[in-house]
This record gives sequence, C-alpha cells and structure tokens, in this order.
Amino acid sequence: MTSPNLSEIITTTLRNRTGKLADNVTDNNAILYRLKQRGRTKPASGGRTLVQELSYQENSTFTWYSGYDPLDVSATDVMSAAEFDWKQAAVAVTISGLEQLQNSGKEKILDLMENRIDIAEKTMMNKLALGCYADGTGNGGKEIGGLQHLVADLPTSGTVGGINRATWSFWQNQYRDSSDNSVTLSSTTIQSEMNIMYSRLVRGTDRPDLIITDNNLWLMYLASLQTIQRITNDKMAQAGFENLKFMSADVVLDGGQGGNCPADHMYFLNSDYIHYRPHSERNMVVLGGERMNTNQDAIVKLIGWAGNMTASNCALQGVLKK
Repeated sequence: MTSPNLSEIITTTLRNRTGKLADNVTDNNAILYRLKQRGRTKPASGGRTLVQELSYQENSTFTWYSGYDPLDVSATDVMSAAEFDWKQAAVAVTISGLEQLQNSGKEKILDLMENRIDIAEKTMMNKLALGCYADGTGNGGKEIGGLQHLVADLPTSGTVGGINRATWSFWQNQYRDSSDNSVTLSSTTIQSEMNIMYSRLVRGTDRPDLIITDNNLWLMYLASLQTIQRITNDKMAQAGFENLKFMSADVVLDGGQGGNCPADHMYFLNSDYIHYRPHSERNMVVLGGERMNTNQDAIVKLIGWAGNMTASNCALQGVLKK
C-alpha cells in the first residue's frame, strides 16, 4: 500500500536537491559559470523591480586651474539606474494515485520520483540556459531578457532596463555585421573581424573576458588557429566547456548538439558588467506545501525560480555577426 507520508517524502527529496540544482544551473552554463567566478551572481531579496546602478557620464566639474581661479563646485548628475522586471519560471513534478498504487512501497515510489525529478531539473537547467540568450519577448514577454536583449543586434533602438537606447547612446552595445562591411567571414578573415570588435570594447583595464559563439564561427576561428599552437583556459576546460583564447578572453563554444547561442553570432562580454540576479528565496526551491487538484487523484510539487539577467554597462559588450 502507499505511504501515508508520501507527500512529505516527495517534498523532502525535492528540497534536498533544489539547492544543488541552483549550483548546477550556473556550473552548466558558460555565461553563468563565468558570472559566478567573477562574483556577478547577485541574489536579490525583493523589490518591485531589479535595480542595477550604473554611471553614465564623467564628472563635469573637473578643471585645470592656477592660484585663485574659481573652481566649479556645482552638483553633477553622474549616476543612474536601470530597472529590470522580475521573470518567473516553474516546473512540475507529479505522481497520480494510480501510480502510487502501482509503485507501492517507499523504495519504488522514490525510484519513480527520482527519475521525474531528474527530468524536471534538466528541463529547468536547459530552459534557463536557453533564456540566457533570449530577447525577453518569448512567452508574451515573460521570458528572461538574455544576451539578445542586453547585447542586441539592433543596439540603437528598444528599451533595456527602462532606458531608451535611441535616446541614450551610452547604453548601446557594440555591433558589427561583417556582411554590412563587405566582408565574407571565413577562417582567413575572422581574426581581423574579431580584432575590430575587441578594440571597440577596450577601455583602460576594461576588456572582454569571455567570447561565446555558435558552431559556425567557432569552427572558423578554430580553423584559423590550425597552423599555430592553440591555447586554452584550464579552468574553463575543467568545468567542461570547449574553449580557446583570443587576446585575454576565453572563446567558448555554446554550440554542438543542443547549443543555445544563436546561429552565426559571437558575443564579446565583459562579465564585470553583466549580472545574474535570482531571487534569494526563489532560486530553485519547492513552492508551497502539498498541492492536490480538487478534481484529480494526484500530488503535484513545483520547483520555482524568479530573477533576471541585468547589465550595468552595455557599451562594453559587443556582438559580431556573420
């Protein structure tokens, strides 16, 4: 017969695993892994929106002077903030009354639930990884605003974090379409195109530290290195990511089978200014108590997540497109 404490067993099993799931999501996604390394995974405890502080201009009171020359002591507005909406996601784990009867005994039920929890966790990981590239319009605007939103193909239009890019040029990311410049990307031209994009993103000590690309551009870059020694990053390799180096940045493949990077895109990221902001109390956790539909013989448990990706400097991010 079924266990009278089945709901408690399922809940306990889920709660023991959701903490690990949160870590697995970051460790199995190249963007989130790098943000975690750089301390850019910043849980938020609440608020109407996710607020990301930023500076958008220099202090205009700087002046050279001599002796008793008057100095400019006027107040200067140099700080602002971008506001990003909360996005929510959930995945359900269910077991029907009939399945409880058919899988009688605690061990058999746990075997069934373990398999379903595994699938739910992998689904959550895959969807969040895909969301890291989303433009924020999916599912009626409920999806994460990922790289196609923060580092857009059309950086001179649209609103990101409540700031209109058509009005504020400081909030526009760098973009280069090789075909617009009469360049056919190949193994012989890709490095020169990467040089151009990289040079646009260097500001003092700020520079891209992560380049993520799809199969097509990865293979071009790999072919361009065939005649010389390839240099890889040991840390990224140990984390399971196929990577090379360009300047000081890791070049990471998010392609292969089931890759998430949009086709013919290469993102040049400065991870100091991109942030992963899960809610501190809704980061892969079991939602609520026991759930049982009023008209169904079934127990349902939900794994929930809330948060978004944010940016504090878009001008230091870029995308190269074929």
